[in-house]
Amino acid sequence: MQSETELMMKGYGLTTAEMFYHMPDHPHVLNTFVWQDYDLAPDHDKLLKFISFWQAELDGPLHSVRFVHRKMISAGAWRHVTGEFHYH
Repeated sequence: MQSETELMMKGYGLTTAEMFYHMPDHPHVLNTFVWQDYDLAPDHDKLLKFISFWQAELDGPLHSVRFVHRKMISAGAWRHVTGEFHYH
């Protein structure tokens, strides 16, 4: 298991998906589920794997999925700090 910082240094970014699905007992009612994980753009393998799991294993059929991907850190944004000072 890699830390979030290690994943970000390898190019992963935080992917957030909002899934709209039909309630199994009330098919005319839509509900939402929010999913987050670190994933690689543009393929989004983890997101697609989760959607496949949802369709195969869960009862509520998906209506739609909205997602956003944010690369939190890049090689140019990481720097080593050797000191710190406080200003009152």
